[in-house]
Amino acid sequence: MTETTDVAPIACMLDSSGFKERMAWIAGLNMRALRMSRRDDLRLELDYAPDAIADVRQMIAQERACCGFLTFDLTERADALILAITAPEAARDAAEMVFGPFQEKTPQSAVCGCTGGCGA
Repeated sequence: MTETTDVAPIACMLDSSGFKERMAWIAGLNMRALRMSRRDDLRLELDYAPDAIADVRQMIAQERACCGFLTFDLTERADALILAITAPEAARDAAEMVFGPFQEKTPQSAVCGCTGGCGA
């Protein structure tokens, strides 16, 4: 008897426009509330201001829907929200790209100055 397990594909399910909008939204959240980020291999830990709880929960829900291969673990403390995002071993080659947007405070379109033509 063979056992099968459902593994989410290592891919974002958003279209290009949706991806750009999401990256801009996360960058805005990070500008307002991200205090620190720490990366340890396939785990990224983000410290947010406690008053950002609604937005952090919204981000987690949105990201679970489009990037089901990532695991999100939120710890709520009085002085901080600690969000740990873990990528599976199968995503090792893409981990830098996957974790990058969660650490950014400026959306890619603002960095390059384009209005969407570069694909960023």
